[in-house]
Amino acid sequence: MSGQDPTAVEIDTSKPHPARMYDWYLGGKDNYPVDEEMGRQMLALEPRVPVMARVNRAFMHRATRWLAQQGVRQFLDIGTGIPTEPNLHQVAQEVAPDARVVYCDNDPIVLAHAAALLRSTPQGATEYLQADVRDPDAIIAGAREVLDLKQPVALSLIALLHFITDADGAHELVGRLLSELPSGSYLMMTHATSDFTPEDSVTATDKLKGAGITIALRSRDEFTRFFDGLELVDPGVEIVHKWHPELGEPVPGQDDGVIPGYGAVALKR
Repeated sequence: MSGQDPTAVEIDTSKPHPARMYDWYLGGKDNYPVDEEMGRQMLALEPRVPVMARVNRAFMHRATRWLAQQGVRQFLDIGTGIPTEPNLHQVAQEVAPDARVVYCDNDPIVLAHAAALLRSTPQGATEYLQADVRDPDAIIAGAREVLDLKQPVALSLIALLHFITDADGAHELVGRLLSELPSGSYLMMTHATSDFTPEDSVTATDKLKGAGITIALRSRDEFTRFFDGLELVDPGVEIVHKWHPELGEPVPGQDDGVIPGYGAVALKR
């Protein structure tokens, strides 16, 4: 899984990549001029994009903490992104030192930082898998090497599915991944929306498409469809930073305007 040689990886710096743009929004240094250029274009449309990125990270922290408190000890995090501490396994293992985590991303630059994702507690385990969410069979096969898929797993899809259109089978991909997980597993997701900023969202979508990044900004109802057949955890589908805010610290600026994204956690019975 993580045995690939990071020095042999070719990183395409000719066009922006969402993981590297996200890193730039968060103030990281693992991005390239092409990522910053597109990031600045997004900021010109919506200056609060960095706040949104931090809000998504904060949701992941809170949801992971909640899941670990419910007894979940296995996590499959797809669309990991470039490591930004605390990472998911650090949050989970703070609650449950024996938690096991598999990270997955398709950007080669994340592989170059995989070692930062692999510092597990002695009792637990972390591994990194380079794969694309569009290849769920490869993800499941890799995850099976570390996780016991007969026991509950939390499937984490944070700020990922808005890069997969319905035409590319977004709902089918989620269904395929969930089909391999047993009862007692959970789905945790966040997703960008155009519900609150329809005109700016059209402009942003066109700019990203011109740079080779496809984005599908789904409505609340469209996002909720990903949880069909699952049991939503209270408070259900919510604006990202309003989901169990008591489980973490607020992100500076999160209440200064609308955060155009939804988050939810749901149980597979």
